Amino acid sequence: MSTVAEIKSAIDKLSPRDRCELEALLHPWSDDEWDLEMQADSQSGGKLHKLMLSSRKNAELGKLSDFPPRHPDEFKS
Repeated sequence: MSTVAEIKSAIDKLSPRDRCELEALLHPWSDDEWDLEMQADSQSGGKLHKLMLSSRKNAELGKLSDFPPRHPDEFKS
């Protein structure tokens, strides 16, 4: 590939995962405080991990709900 048009065409054919990888390669940046906190919270024992486990348990029990919760009037036909 030697032209921008060829490169653009090839990018259009990439999978979403490969496009993300290319984006990270072209525009690298360090994780900021928020990113680091989200990574830590998603690990075992973190705040997000507990929410994820709770959600999975509710799904297994058939106790899923909308988020944000819908007003009861929305359920009326």
